[in-house]
Amino acid sequence: MLGLTAARVVAAQDVAGAATTAAARLPFFVGERLTYRVHAAHFGASGRLSMLVDTTEVVRGTATWVLRFDFQARVGPFKAVDRTESWLDPVRLTALRFHKHERDPLSKHDEHVEIDGAAHRWTGDGGTSGVIASDAPLDELSFMYVLRTLPLGGSTAAAVRYDRHFDAARNPTLLRVVGRRTLTTEAGTFRTVTVEMRVQDERRYHGEGVIRLDLTDDDWRIPVQIESDMPVVGRTRMTLASQNHPAADHIAAVP
Repeated sequence: MLGLTAARVVAAQDVAGAATTAAARLPFFVGERLTYRVHAAHFGASGRLSMLVDTTEVVRGTATWVLRFDFQARVGPFKAVDRTESWLDPVRLTALRFHKHERDPLSKHDEHVEIDGAAHRWTGDGGTSGVIASDAPLDELSFMYVLRTLPLGGSTAAAVRYDRHFDAARNPTLLRVVGRRTLTTEAGTFRTVTVEMRVQDERRYHGEGVIRLDLTDDDWRIPVQIESDMPVVGRTRMTLASQNHPAADHIAAVP
């Protein structure tokens, strides 16, 4: 019994070690916290958003980083909430688990999905399931982080296609660099590369949705501003208010 326990401890240390090693090549890290001010088009809605690489957790024998997205906005007396979690393998950059809770004055949506890339299958609440086409499937939150690892060259009219969403109905994602600019927020002044992301989401967008991101134009690719349509509150702009990146002193643009 003691030998079996010791073996399990060593195995857990091994998978955790692999995740730690991955940190050296990624632009984000366990403990990274980004906070945003939220301004929405409808009814003067405002709120906050936090994006956090929270902790490490072993899922089906694989060490993952737990990503958390916590959005809250107020529309008059009503509140809109989106809490999303993704378990990302930082070695293979693939998602293993996905949770979402959305609530607004008109609706509520909960989703819990197990993503098995090796078996090319996902299973969700209520017996839902599907076949995965990609060898490295992602969900909507993990893709936001993996996006920071992709090469983003000069502006181009041609979009790059990605078919990596675990749900085939949510593919493809089209990614296009549309320009570069300088943005000033509460967190500072940043040179950014502007990326347009076209996603398929029948429930939220009734078809195709457009998300526009301004990422720092450097190796870290920190999201400085995110613009997207949100249920009820409409077109929403999220601007960086604070961040704890160790390279913070080197990220701000020179005036």
